[in-house]
Amino acid sequence: MMEFIQELKNRNETLFYFGQICLGAGIVFLVLSKISPLKIYGVSAWYKPFKFAVSLGVYSWTMAWYCHYLPNFNLILFNWTVVVLWSFELIYIAFQASKGQLSHYNLSTPVYTILYGLMAIAATVVTLYTAYVGFLFFNDDFLLIPTYYLWAIRLGIILFVIFSFEGFAMGSRLNHSVGALNDNSNLWIIAWSKTVGDLRVAHFIGMHALQVLPIVSFYFLKDTKLTIGLALVYGLLALSTLIQALQGKPFLKSFL
Repeated sequence: MMEFIQELKNRNETLFYFGQICLGAGIVFLVLSKISPLKIYGVSAWYKPFKFAVSLGVYSWTMAWYCHYLPNFNLILFNWTVVVLWSFELIYIAFQASKGQLSHYNLSTPVYTILYGLMAIAATVVTLYTAYVGFLFFNDDFLLIPTYYLWAIRLGIILFVIFSFEGFAMGSRLNHSVGALNDNSNLWIIAWSKTVGDLRVAHFIGMHALQVLPIVSFYFLKDTKLTIGLALVYGLLALSTLIQALQGKPFLKSFL
């Protein structure tokens, strides 16, 4: 593990430290979720900052690792795009949580409406930049990378981009639930609904193809055909949870 961390730092020091900051903030938010009485839609107001901090930290470390393989890639521009835009998102989400107010779906004032729109723009810019990185991985043979691992990165990025944009299905509705208003459950910190459809499930599963596919391919499958097969199955899993949610059906039943 220490070798991986040192290699990650060597590959991209900026995103390494930014990822550390995000993950450290996630620990703080997790503690606050246990001691703060603030709640939004029935769950701790600090759950959302926690989930975003961990997700942004993992994304930063993941892209720091992958972009190292790209020849002549402008790392400085990519790094600071990620740092500035993700910092804005995380700071605003945490600030709103500290007041027990929504960050997402909050159109209650002109200022909150503008900030919510800026978050959507920030997420779109980073997602499109990630899509561009994926395009670059299709633009060369990368002879020093095993073919199965290369395809895992390519397909992981494709699924990440698709299901990142699935977030607009929630944004356009101002609601992550189908069949209720932003329904949450006591399902640990993810808080996915156990009674109605929850669009966050497909969003989560699809986006984390960015990490799951390359890890499983590199350490276990070690085969291009199996990697592509895994990506198809994984993508169908994410799609099926989206269809299930749109039908108003919960991913997990209420008795779980």
